[in-house]
Amino acid sequence: MAGRRLCHPKRILLCLILVTVWEASYGQIHYLIPEEMEKGSFVGDIAKDLALNIKELSSSEVQIISRGMNQYFDLDLRNGHLFVNEVIDREQICHQMEKCLLNFEILVKSKMKFFTAEVEIADINDNSPSFPVEELEFKIAESTGPGSRFLLPEAQDPDLGSNSLQSYYLSSNKHFSLDVQTGVDGVKYAELVLETLLDREEQKLHQLILTAADKGDPIRSGTVQIHVSVTDVNDNAPVFSKSLYEVSVVENILKGSRILTLNATDVDEGINSKIKYLFRKISDKASKIFHLDSSTGQISVIGNLDFEDSKLHEMEVQAQDGAGLSTRAKVVIRILDANDNAPEITITALFSKVLEGSPPGSAVALININDRDDGRNGEVTCSIPATLPFLLRKSFDNYYSLETDRGLDREKVSEYNITITVTDQGTPSLSTTAYFPLEILDENDNPPIFTTTNFIFQIAENNQRGALILILKANDPDFGENGRIMYSIIETNIGDVLLSSYLSINSESGAVYALSSFDYEDFREINFQVRAQDGGSPPLSSNVSVTLLILDQNDNAPQILYPSLPSVGSTGVELASRSSEPGYLVTKVVAVDADSGQNAWLSYQLLKATEPGLFTIGLHTGEIRTARFFLDKDSLKQNLIVLVKDNGQPSLSASVIVTVVLADSIPDVLTDLSSISVPVDPQSDLTFYLVVAVAFVSCLFFAFLLVLLAIRLHRWRTSQLCDSQSMNFSGVPVSQFVGIDGVRAFLHSYCSNGSLTTCSRKSQILFPIGSCTSTLEPPQASDKSGPLLTLEDSSSAKEPQNSEQVSFTLYDINDNAPIFKERLYTSYLQENNPTGASLMMLEANDLDWGTNCTVTYSILDGNDLSVSVASFLSVNTETGVVYALCPFDYEQFQQMNFLVKAQDGGSPPLNSNVSVTLFILDQNDNTPEILYPSIPTDGSTGVELAPRSSEPGYLVTKVVAVDTDSGQNAWLSYQLLKATEPGLFTIGLHTGEIRTGRFFLDKDALKQSLVVLVKDNGQPPLSASVTVTVVLADSIPESLSDISSISTPADPQSDLTFYLVVAVAFVSCLFFAFLFVLLALRLHRWRTSQLCDSGSVNFSGVPVSQFVGIDGVRAFLHSYCQEVSLTADSRKSQIFFPIGSCTNTLTPQQVSVEPGFKYLPEDLNIANEGQASQENFLDVSEVNGNVHPQVGPLAPLDSAAASEFLREFALLPASVLKFSSSLTDKCMHKFIDIYPRNGHDCGDENI
Repeated sequence: MAGRRLCHPKRILLCLILVTVWEASYGQIHYLIPEEMEKGSFVGDIAKDLALNIKELSSSEVQIISRGMNQYFDLDLRNGHLFVNEVIDREQICHQMEKCLLNFEILVKSKMKFFTAEVEIADINDNSPSFPVEELEFKIAESTGPGSRFLLPEAQDPDLGSNSLQSYYLSSNKHFSLDVQTGVDGVKYAELVLETLLDREEQKLHQLILTAADKGDPIRSGTVQIHVSVTDVNDNAPVFSKSLYEVSVVENILKGSRILTLNATDVDEGINSKIKYLFRKISDKASKIFHLDSSTGQISVIGNLDFEDSKLHEMEVQAQDGAGLSTRAKVVIRILDANDNAPEITITALFSKVLEGSPPGSAVALININDRDDGRNGEVTCSIPATLPFLLRKSFDNYYSLETDRGLDREKVSEYNITITVTDQGTPSLSTTAYFPLEILDENDNPPIFTTTNFIFQIAENNQRGALILILKANDPDFGENGRIMYSIIETNIGDVLLSSYLSINSESGAVYALSSFDYEDFREINFQVRAQDGGSPPLSSNVSVTLLILDQNDNAPQILYPSLPSVGSTGVELASRSSEPGYLVTKVVAVDADSGQNAWLSYQLLKATEPGLFTIGLHTGEIRTARFFLDKDSLKQNLIVLVKDNGQPSLSASVIVTVVLADSIPDVLTDLSSISVPVDPQSDLTFYLVVAVAFVSCLFFAFLLVLLAIRLHRWRTSQLCDSQSMNFSGVPVSQFVGIDGVRAFLHSYCSNGSLTTCSRKSQILFPIGSCTSTLEPPQASDKSGPLLTLEDSSSAKEPQNSEQVSFTLYDINDNAPIFKERLYTSYLQENNPTGASLMMLEANDLDWGTNCTVTYSILDGNDLSVSVASFLSVNTETGVVYALCPFDYEQFQQMNFLVKAQDGGSPPLNSNVSVTLFILDQNDNTPEILYPSIPTDGSTGVELAPRSSEPGYLVTKVVAVDTDSGQNAWLSYQLLKATEPGLFTIGLHTGEIRTGRFFLDKDALKQSLVVLVKDNGQPPLSASVTVTVVLADSIPESLSDISSISTPADPQSDLTFYLVVAVAFVSCLFFAFLFVLLALRLHRWRTSQLCDSGSVNFSGVPVSQFVGIDGVRAFLHSYCQEVSLTADSRKSQIFFPIGSCTNTLTPQQVSVEPGFKYLPEDLNIANEGQASQENFLDVSEVNGNVHPQVGPLAPLDSAAASEFLREFALLPASVLKFSSSLTDKCMHKFIDIYPRNGHDCGDENI
């Protein structure tokens, strides 16, 4: 329906254009084609000639209308070409007409124009000349003189021009010749001329061949055999009375009717005067219509005459005598028109459906009237019934447009079958009737209407959730989506709560449901508005006011205000002096009822008393008074059960137990008795906070440890990756490396700039690539670049294929109903689900297309409960997902059965239903409810008595509890959670019976508090607890006398509190100690790095570029071009980049001495040359090419040891080394390997 609605505005616009710009083109499209073209031959490009778009053609916007003839031409909508639809025979259609024209009209709907087209059929030489007879016989007397002429039959050729008959030829002979002449009508005829006398004795029979030929391409010809018999003398030929016979005949003449009689005479006698009539020249069509009697010369009708087919018939007749002489005459038969053709009606529907809101004058169809009769017989009148809201308007020629005369109303008439009657003016007149069905499309012009403007409904309070309250109905006379009504409640507030939390409406049925139970005591009525909106575009709606009155029910039991529950400091016991007189007011029971009216009228009744007749109560006042004097035998404690009852139907009641103690001076004692309760544990809160503190500190400590461990693992992983990703210097000579203290450094001659710091853990180096002098040739980088990954299609290329695509458009009708994938759906849902939870998804498939396959889902009430499914469930109309509108309660119902309808969007719509069963699963959502002992509400103390003389197993009381869940969720177990004297009482696991576990002792406390835990078997289990107070006494007076001995029980939690405090302190101290140790380690590392920075080597007078430091070991490198030292896996690697010339001419054998150079390991103190004593340094100098180390001026060192020393430390070029005498205290890294070989110890004082 949505798609159709979108088309409506276009249709209205199209109708307006049709009315305003309807015109016919005055131009004419003319095509010329030869006859006999094959079917499908190209005629012309209509799209190009009419300037039409190919898309317009593909939308069937162009139509060819032929006037009462065969459909010789058709239009190819793919390319706009006009082609031959049927082989055309020009001679059959146009006979001997000079011009053969086929006319038709082209209707262009998009431009609202008619174009007249004509196709001229050109003649081709497709017919050979033919004679009316195959053989011709002449009888010529032998006495016939030369020059005699004999008329020959005329050949027929239906072609025109040069393609028609042009010449005659006679076979060669010595007696006859051929004379061809042209008549006044331009037709050629031939005569046989006798040239020489015939001799019957010489030759009785002469055989001749007459040939008729045209001049077409190719030349076609026809022949006839001529037999000439030589006979006696016959000297007179027959003569017609007229050379031209004319007659007019009505076309509806009966077959067999004589229309003309020929008359020819011959003056000869005998057989020579006997005349024979025959057609000399006649068309094939005429030969089938007319018959010539050869004896009488009468022409009669043997076929059907049709004025519309041929208005005139011309023929030649011949009269021949017995001797063979003949003459000819012309016959013209004119056909008169008769009213024998009823008018023909051709209806071209512009629209088969029209909007009801179409303006007057909108064209819906074109009507073409054609009557083949002539004159008044062909004049027609066209009409439609006057009662219809349509009219006929003549456009041009014989075309009429069917237009709307006034506004249409689909709600009154949804479709029309328009009768079109056409009558001609002939006598008698003929008429034709045609019918044009027209469907009126609905327009959303009617809003939904309620039967009244205000609805009033009533509902009793305490209704069930989901109960049906009312059903609202609105009517919309529109159709389809325009008449589909959706109901909704206009949102408003009831107090502070939204109306949607109380009421819900079924959007399709208008049924209003209660989402919650109403309470008359909360509000007495609900006023709201319901909107009914249709599905049109734009939608129309109307509102109605609804008043829902809440009716009161007797749902509130009387509430007793006094005596109230015992509170702190009160006993809930009334005192009555033993000296009271009858009528003494002891107390008054005060109660109220929240209901109204008679439901709130209260009456009081003394239901039970310890001493009947001792007390009375006022029926409507609730006053309890003494009825007589107290006696000594009256019990000290009097329990009065007072029943308070309202006047509702059914009546509700409440009861209260009033305890009256007959005493004059024990109020304070009774107060102490009533206060017997479980002592409040003052340490409970402290214990809880201590447990929380221990848990928090412990978690913080372990979290800190985990973070620290993660950091360590991350660093270790980084170092492992560094190892695995170390550079592989393959192909590099070993001479490019230097090793110091186990650390290998790679030397390379790069031109580089860098900034390095001593003892830095985060030094960074950049190696630019450039042109420098280097002793190691770097591998040449490839100058070719390409993709990292190349994907190549290995499949062979496919051969090009020539194909032609043919498109078919099949329009869908709504003939398939939606089908669900399953016949029955079952779903399970846990109770207490969240509102809006997705339960299941239903899916139905529709094999139709477009709007017909658009499936919408809705829920139908199929539940056997008293409430509507719509108040619990909702289905998404598009996706089929079923949602819960409210939480389900297993205790309310266990399953729900309903139907879901899937309906498509077709017209009319089709639908199917499926049954759905929803099972509600029980959850453990109800805690056990303890029925006994209940909270004291009757004025009693809630204390159980246990005689001190009780034996073990004595039944003290019983805890009674129930659980509203089902199954194992309702299995209850009882547990004694806490007791004043552990082991004194026991409780049955499944019975809840509290019994004594041993004999009572004198040291046992008078008041025993038992905390009983009642737990169900659900997952997770739920529990409830109750405190049972047991007083160890044989009677009330005894308990009163012993009440003063009740003391505060010892705190069993004191030890636990102490241990918790100790645990918190221990964990906290451990955590802070760990933090202090970690901080000390960090400070130590930082101090070490500071000492490293302050103790750096000062190489005075030597460029920084001559040194490299690796992990605290400094090595002096050769002055090679741009030497760089790299290390792997070192956290303290340092690299100095040389600055200066890239060329060095020094070699290891040619070393210049540079006095003043000093080198020391990083662990030694290095001083400038001017600050050191010559006696405390080892001098190494070159004397005559030999190296001589000395201690001061007197300690020599052999050359081999000095050379090894220099080679190990790569000190090239060598100069003067001065080492501090502190070497005796600290051993250098490499000296351990050097001096033992030379007989020296690291601790030698001479070093």
